[in-house]
Formats: sequence, structure tokens, C-alpha cells
Amino acid sequence: MPKKILPLFPHFLLPFIAGCATCFIFSCRPAQKPDPAAEKNWVSLFNGRDLSGWDIKIAGYPLNENYKNTFVAEDSMIRIRYDEYEAFNDAFGHMYYKQPYSYYKLRFAYRFVGDQLQGGASWNVRNSGIMLHSQSAESNEYSQDFPVSIEMQLLGGLGTEERTTANVCTPGTAVEIDGAVNYDHCIQSHSDTYHGDQWVQAEALVLGGEAMYFIVEGDTVLQFQHPQVDGGFITDSDGQSDWESFGVVRDKEKWLSKSGEVLTSGYIALQAESHPIDFKNIELLNLCGCMDPGAKNYKSYYVKADPAACEY
Repeated sequence: MPKKILPLFPHFLLPFIAGCATCFIFSCRPAQKPDPAAEKNWVSLFNGRDLSGWDIKIAGYPLNENYKNTFVAEDSMIRIRYDEYEAFNDAFGHMYYKQPYSYYKLRFAYRFVGDQLQGGASWNVRNSGIMLHSQSAESNEYSQDFPVSIEMQLLGGLGTEERTTANVCTPGTAVEIDGAVNYDHCIQSHSDTYHGDQWVQAEALVLGGEAMYFIVEGDTVLQFQHPQVDGGFITDSDGQSDWESFGVVRDKEKWLSKSGEVLTSGYIALQAESHPIDFKNIELLNLCGCMDPGAKNYKSYYVKADPAACEY
């Protein structure tokens, strides 16, 4: 009886080895090593435990007073809650990440939950947002409801008609679409409607003062160019504007002097405006950095050069 010869490879690898026979015949090249310069360095903006690294400003309250625990870190989420409130009373709030950015990609998941707090406006049912290129938390006036910023407006479906999300709203700002400045306060995207308490994946691609792209569930639903300071906090259809809408902005002369100035950078802020909402997996990919291939920290995906950041 001939002697049995044991295979040199574990039996579960034999199909893969047989499938590679043709590869060996034609002298396949070895697999290439991953390119470190192409490896994307996503950074989490939330540590999953507490709100360190963020500043809170709620209209009518001092900087970093988290009035009635509006912003909560819980179960690896940032949750906007109104459990300790009796009524909203225009306590518009925002929580700002500590560092400003210019060219970057932001991704996150959000979901609306429960019912709106009593006293919130009807247009704030399942309504929140992410503020981009925002003024800082400390530069807000004491009673200012919204920062001067570009808002990626997040809306939940109400169970009936279509209601798009990832729209753009412009407190104190304006954007350019199709080569012309659009002064509408809110401009709709072409997203789907997301009803109920489901999680929605969203992204914002921010390219300094050049352009912004809003993405929902992998689909680019809105794009615009040249975010800029407007002549008023909100400009109506008759061209009338006012820097005292939605909270007093006492330094409005400063903003008026900047009318038309393109915003190239700013802070990222989460919005609280009367409906509970959860955020998770908030991550940022900085697109501004060293673009010298000879540097240690060169990244091939950067789109904006920062020579001072290069390390040799």
C-alpha cells in the first residue's frame, strides 16, 4: 500500500492554493504594501465619556453653563435632552468643538427621539443642525440665539409629507449657488425624508471659502460655494435685514462692516433648539496639512497646503 503523503498546507487553505496555480505560472507580482501617505487620519471629536474639548453657549446664560444639563454624554453619544426643563423659553443652545478648521470632512450619525419640549416653535419639531465656519462660543453675545455660521440643518420626517434633511440655513450669512449669491435663509437639499427615530449617516465636505458639499447616506444632496457674511442676520424677500433677529447682537456694526466677506474657517457646533436629538461617531478628517512628499507627515489626500505643519 503506498505511503500517504500529508499536504504541506492546512486543509482549509487548499482551495485558495489551487486557485492560485495560474498566478504562479504567470509570475504574479507580490502584493504591494499599503501607502502610509494615503492612510486617512480620521480624528474623533468626542471621547465617548464626557464633554471635554467642547464649549457650551446657551442664549441667556454664561459661557459654559450647561443649563439644566441640556448637553449630555451618555452611552457613547452626545445627547441633547430636556428632562429638567418645564418649557423651552428660547433657550437656544450650541456646543462648540474647541478647535477651528478650514478644509476638512466631517462625518457623524444622528437621530431624533421622543417629543419636542413644550414651548418650542412649530418649525423646531425634529429640527436641529451642525454649525460650520461658526464664530467661537466666547464671541457670542449673552442673549444671542444663533452664531454667525453656515448651518447644516437636520430635519426629521413628520410621518406625512416629504421633509428634506442636510439643508443649508444661513444665520448672519449667505451662500452662492449657480454663480449668484442666494439670500434665502434656508435652502433645501434633494435628500430623502427620514421618518421616525432611525439613525441617519451624514457628512459635510468643507473646502475653506471655496465650497461645501452635504452628503446623506452616501448621496451628495446639496452643494454651494463662497459662504460669506451677510448684511443682516436674516435677509427677507424684500431685501430688508436685521442683526437683532433671534437674539440681540450688540456688535452688529462689526458684522455689517464684514458684509460680503468670504468665510474661510471657523468652529463646528452642535445645535439644541427644543427637540431631543442624539449624535454619535463624530469624526473629522483634516484636509489641510503638509503637501511636501519629502516630509514625514505628508498625506496624499490633503487639498490645502500648510507648509508650517511639515516635519522632516
